[in-house]
Amino acid sequence: MLGRLLLILTLALAGCAARPGPEVLAPDAGALPEGARLVRVLTMTTRAPEANLPGAFGDSRSIRPSWLEYEVSVPPGHRPGKIEWPDRNGSSADRNFVMRSRQTLSRDAFAKRLSREGVGLYVHGFNTRFHEALFRTAQLSVDAHIEEKPVLFTWPSAGYPGAYLADRDASDFSRAALADLLRLLTKGRSASDAVPVLAHSMGARLTMETLVQLRLAGRDDVLDRIEVILAAPDIDIDLFRAQMVSLGPMKHPITVLVSSDDLALKLSSQLSVRRIRLGLVDVRDPAVQRLAVATGIRIVDITDIPTDDPAHSRYVGLLSGEAGAVVENTLFGEVRLAGAFVFNQVGGVFTGIGDVLAD
Repeated sequence: MLGRLLLILTLALAGCAARPGPEVLAPDAGALPEGARLVRVLTMTTRAPEANLPGAFGDSRSIRPSWLEYEVSVPPGHRPGKIEWPDRNGSSADRNFVMRSRQTLSRDAFAKRLSREGVGLYVHGFNTRFHEALFRTAQLSVDAHIEEKPVLFTWPSAGYPGAYLADRDASDFSRAALADLLRLLTKGRSASDAVPVLAHSMGARLTMETLVQLRLAGRDDVLDRIEVILAAPDIDIDLFRAQMVSLGPMKHPITVLVSSDDLALKLSSQLSVRRIRLGLVDVRDPAVQRLAVATGIRIVDITDIPTDDPAHSRYVGLLSGEAGAVVENTLFGEVRLAGAFVFNQVGGVFTGIGDVLAD
């Protein structure tokens, strides 16, 4: 039964399109075409370096994290929400996302770059390769019109749909490193200058476990300086309740993005003996509404957002402005309440369901 479910998961998530390989990380220092945009992505990873391709990282795990800065160019004709990968005609900065340069940093040099400007963190999910996470970070930074400098935390996902359990172990392996990164990101910042943290899928589980670890360590100073968004979180709903008991209310309420048609999370539930995942909850369920209010979080149903991508990646369209939800360089405009909401495609507004509380 487990093997059959893993096969279904592989077919559902892999699709028919070939995925790009790490060769897309070969630097291209040619002339930058007019209209192209440059994005510098600070990157921390618990992946081990690939021996034959400098600047690339695979799925092997490293106790000692690597710290880097990449420069990625986004092509002039870029479509919001998309990553223009190289095609059969090769790679060109005119048409594709291109890695322009990279620099390996020490932890101290990385920290100095953080102290000079505002930053926002992206933590990817299951079945994600290093270069996919890097280019996704650049794409979200450009399309969401976020002023903060993008920071990527990438853990040793195998980048293979059948490696679900291995990925979960790899995310757990990376918890201490993510806690260290969050300490660096928040050092010297005021509570009013919160660092946005976007965590997707299994990366949301990693992030929540890290938040609990920080709370138990008495690091309220870190927790008070981050604002967390969990997109399609692959977290057992009972585990999430227990995490929130340990974590308690956050100064900046957690936002949870859910979709009722998320096939990947439905299969994850099957793999977990039909235990519901947080990213699948029904915001119209009074129990879910009570959970949101009791824990001081925002649960937002984004099922109505149309997408050409799998529902598990619907957050990309939302945050890329395709659905009109990015307002005044914030991710959710005026939604500053705890409770359950539905995203209304018409007009790009969030409608409260049941009781909501001001934060």
